[in-house]
Amino acid sequence: MHNFLPKQYYFIDQFDKKNIDKLKINTGIIYRNYTKKLDKKLVLELKYYCKKKKLKFFISNNFKVAHQLKLDGAYIPSFNANFRHLNYQVRNNFIIIGSAHNIKEIRIKEKQNVKLIFLSPIFKTKKNKNFLDIMRFNNLSQITKKPIIALGGINTINVKKLKMTNAFGFSGISHIKKIVN
Repeated sequence: MHNFLPKQYYFIDQFDKKNIDKLKINTGIIYRNYTKKLDKKLVLELKYYCKKKKLKFFISNNFKVAHQLKLDGAYIPSFNANFRHLNYQVRNNFIIIGSAHNIKEIRIKEKQNVKLIFLSPIFKTKKNKNFLDIMRFNNLSQITKKPIIALGGINTINVKKLKMTNAFGFSGISHIKKIVN
């Protein structure tokens, strides 16, 4: 059913070929660019490099650019609750993914027509002391039919605990950084 969706995702803020080269085939790369003006030339370079490495490439919070540059898809963060992207006619293989932290945000992501929802944070992190834990994560993941990706606080110690969840896949930002470095 969800064969075209990667099970592992990696968030990046800059283009680093060495890190991307170490990732498994069919990993999703999500490029986040919240601080500076978006460089479309860099995005295209990333797109072609990911395609060469057989990785799916998404851009965060910029549906219009993702659509214009024919990327694999777009990532809609939890703080983005608008529905403007639904006005676009998109091709069949364009994937919209999004993140949520609670029931209200899950419902918004469903209305935004995402194919997959990142649910976070599953484990305690340095930045966020409020986390879902496995039981609440499983309860929240059962209120939607969308595949769920576990995000937040995933490290080499608790990555094995993901087997106790209903998660379709995971994205451990710091965990994956340790793998690639």
